[in-house]
Amino acid sequence: MTELTFDAEHAVIIVQASEPPHDEDFELWATLFLHTPAIKIADFDAGADRHQLRFHFTDHSFNLNFEHYSESIWINAEGVEATEILGELYQYLVTQLQ
Repeated sequence: MTELTFDAEHAVIIVQASEPPHDEDFELWATLFLHTPAIKIADFDAGADRHQLRFHFTDHSFNLNFEHYSESIWINAEGVEATEILGELYQYLVTQLQ
């Protein structure tokens, strides 16, 4: 089961997957995790240490990040307006996980 935590102080949604994806599987895992009616996948960037899937929610841009050494997964907003609705994205994702 995947659990989400909204950290308003640091403006991130922390994703705690019971089975974290392997480095090479993150793009598929992220696409399946974000496969909901209100989210549109934009693009994927694979780096040596961190992967990032960019997506849109209510016409705002966000990033789903994966740092494979620490197996850390988190979502951050791109810009002030997106940061303001990060809590709304959190609530939406929580309802989708139920």
